[in-house]
Amino acid sequence: MALKRVVVTGLGALTPIGNNIGDFWQGLVNGESGAAPITYFDTSKFKTKFACELKHFDISNFLDRKEQRRMDKFTQYAMVSTEEAINDSGLDLDSIDKLRVGVIWGSGIGGIETFQNEILNFAAGDGTPRFNPFFIPKMIGDIAPGYISIKYGFMGPNYTTVSACASSANALTDSLNYIRLGYCDVIVSGGSEAGINITGMAGFNAMHALSTRNDSPSTASRPFDATRDGFVLGEGSGTLILEEYEHAKARGAKIYAELIGAGLSCDAHHITAPHPEGDGVKAVMRNCLNDGKIKANEVDAINTHGTSTPLGDIAELKAISNVFGKHALNININSTKSMTGHMLGASGAIEAISVILSIQNKIVPPTINHKNIDENIDQNLNLTLNTAQNREINIAMSNTFGFGGHNACLLFKKTD
Repeated sequence: MALKRVVVTGLGALTPIGNNIGDFWQGLVNGESGAAPITYFDTSKFKTKFACELKHFDISNFLDRKEQRRMDKFTQYAMVSTEEAINDSGLDLDSIDKLRVGVIWGSGIGGIETFQNEILNFAAGDGTPRFNPFFIPKMIGDIAPGYISIKYGFMGPNYTTVSACASSANALTDSLNYIRLGYCDVIVSGGSEAGINITGMAGFNAMHALSTRNDSPSTASRPFDATRDGFVLGEGSGTLILEEYEHAKARGAKIYAELIGAGLSCDAHHITAPHPEGDGVKAVMRNCLNDGKIKANEVDAINTHGTSTPLGDIAELKAISNVFGKHALNININSTKSMTGHMLGASGAIEAISVILSIQNKIVPPTINHKNIDENIDQNLNLTLNTAQNREINIAMSNTFGFGGHNACLLFKKTD
């Protein structure tokens, strides 16, 4: 059976450096940092007092008060980026077969703020269980695609993938397979996360996972720099409209890029730390290349997982050097987390969008905040440091890894 081709026909983004696709791309190219002191709650007793929050964003411009009360932030964010993506795709919602349109979403921790607030309210009371009737529906991770399908009437496969920070890359992988196997014509895919709250910040701080560079938030996310001390938490949402190529062509759709392959693997090593030699990362990139029927020397750019952690950055670059050999020196390697922070389960979607826009615009966004050379990193690698670089890109890869050892890799190709 011949596999069908899958293309990207719509994009939507809600990020710490831009609340739509245009602003997000400009933020990336300009090397803007989304990190700043936290405004959502009192951080006076927290080790880390900054994060990459959304800026100048008012949900009331998108949802009425009744809808807002029924949704956790991660679902609200999903609705916003998805509206932009569907509008961008030009899909005729009155004529498409909605039985063949699915929604496959990704979120690592779902409605964690809803859970936090309900438990705080209960703990402050007299033991009487007065809970919001929307508590469970607001909290569960699969509710975002549920709301999207209800709004637009999409009746195809509908669920959320959970693989920590690899969640939305997993969602895109599943979406690719459903379309190329012929089960769907269109899938709305992506991911959202809203973890900048008391529970999220305290939990990651307890693990010593976050940067504590409170004196300079905007330079704290510094992938590949010798002085990196942890990731900076981000939030937001990214949506991609994936569509079967002939279906897209028949309706005259704008095509951003083709999703030609995906890979999955597991480190099987540690619940939070990467394998020191990047064995699982080597495997996921090879799986992705094999799935896309692409040779290693055909890849022009890689958006790394690149979280700015002491162990993770080194392991990933070691794996890239191993898989791509001498050709690794010809690849533009970057980490957009230096600007957006770590958007957890939304990272795979947002970084896939970054890669697609790089292909479209022939520009690789920079890895900002790099000042100090890490002797454990091959300095011959082009890490696209501090300034965006012009580059003709035919094929680009995006890496996303999650706690639990989950690894996901996506491969996009320029279309004629």
